[in-house]
Amino acid sequence: MMRTMGRRLRYQVAMSLDGFIAGPNGEYDWIVMDPAIDFGALFKEFDTAVMGRKTYEVAIAQGENGAMPGLDVIVFSRTLPAATQPGVRIVNDDPREIVAELKKKPGRDIWLFGGGELFRTLLDAGLVDTVEPAVMPVLIGAGIPLMPPGASTKLVLADQKTLRSGIIALAYTVPGGSGPPPRIRYVKRRSHAHKSGRRPSDSAADVPFALPDGENQA
Repeated sequence: MMRTMGRRLRYQVAMSLDGFIAGPNGEYDWIVMDPAIDFGALFKEFDTAVMGRKTYEVAIAQGENGAMPGLDVIVFSRTLPAATQPGVRIVNDDPREIVAELKKKPGRDIWLFGGGELFRTLLDAGLVDTVEPAVMPVLIGAGIPLMPPGASTKLVLADQKTLRSGIIALAYTVPGGSGPPPRIRYVKRRSHAHKSGRRPSDSAADVPFALPDGENQA
């Protein structure tokens, strides 16, 4: 099926090898960091991020206001009052309608930042264009899954990279989606990434990959 050109909604997420995006209580200290990952380059691919209320609350718990550098952040919630803060807008509207309108506007791609329920809602609505998990070499045993049960979707592998830390970055297209197939551009060349002599750490202090949500709005 031919893909149309346009602004893409991309689900960028860190995932354990056993298919979880967070621990049972939203923990993400199991996420492996690798010096080859260029988060600055990753952020520059987007100008908007969308997330659910629980993902937003994880960010708030880290002492931030939920803002992301260089991005307009939209939080979907049924319980938080609608509000506008620097870099963050909380809305009570249907995420399917908001995202559909965002995709019609000019701009960079839209980062579906979390979590699994919001991903399921937008995927079922035909609005997700790419699925791009960074698979961690970790088995956490239990937690919040990549997405809740629902209809199956066949994906097409567009790109993949294996990092020395054991992370496997994958990029899939959703058939019928918008824009060109995704390419993994946020991984530095190995020779450049290891000039500093740093070794990959075991976990993340700051995790710019998508965080858990647990529900699309609440």
